[in-house]
Amino acid sequence: MPEMLTVLDVIQRSSSFLEAKGVESARLNAEWLIASALGIDRMKLYMQFDRPLKEAELADMRSMVARRAKREPLQYIIGSAPFHELDLKVDARALIPRPETEQLVELVLGSLGENDAPYRIIDLGTGSGAIALALAFALPRAEIFAVDASREALELAQENALRCGLQNRVNFVLSDWFSDFDPEGEFDLIVSNPPYLTQEELESAEPEVREHEPVGALVADREGLSDLETILQGAFGRLKPGGMLWLETGIGHRAELLALCENAGYAESLGIDDWSGRARFVKSVK
Repeated sequence: MPEMLTVLDVIQRSSSFLEAKGVESARLNAEWLIASALGIDRMKLYMQFDRPLKEAELADMRSMVARRAKREPLQYIIGSAPFHELDLKVDARALIPRPETEQLVELVLGSLGENDAPYRIIDLGTGSGAIALALAFALPRAEIFAVDASREALELAQENALRCGLQNRVNFVLSDWFSDFDPEGEFDLIVSNPPYLTQEELESAEPEVREHEPVGALVADREGLSDLETILQGAFGRLKPGGMLWLETGIGHRAELLALCENAGYAESLGIDDWSGRARFVKSVK
């Protein structure tokens, strides 16, 4: 008679297997994958360690663990990721939302002051829709445009709007930055987490990033600066006086971006570090 494996047996075996494949936080990854395969919350696993597993359950788990062992991102395998106060669908059509980008949302909201105002906002390079939807959730009267050059990413963002009940709050626009998007009126806020890695930085990144996430959403020309420069120049004429541009940027970009902002005519600009102390964000005021 074949050996009957329990939840704890599979967690332990999967953890060892993933650790041998170089996966960081192997035990945590194994727990997330096994909970997902069982359709339960990860914390509920701890009450089911002795639960014997059926062959169909084991087959699902083996498939998911094998994908993770090939360094496919955990979020793509389980199909979702938390972001700010939302739970977003994620897949290979767009980047996985990062904690640093959650910080960007916090900074943006903190810079606006009151939440119940009719702000006009653009999220450039929306990807999964994370920034636009988080702002729509927090700012009930805002008019928000989510722009992306990738039709596939925009479709994912629209699926997330429906998933979060925000489908009537965000306007989705297919455009390469401002090239096909020239709305009437001026904006209070333009925010973007654009591609900003160099090719060398991509090549040294973890396999999860290098081999699985969309390269077009990661790498930019001119040492990672080209899209950032396009955005800050295009944003200037579309912002109200006193309107703000918020950018997530590469680690080594701050000095050059601040100079570019000054040359473009912004009244003031400053760099802000992320939670880990890295030079990550630039805020400019028209």
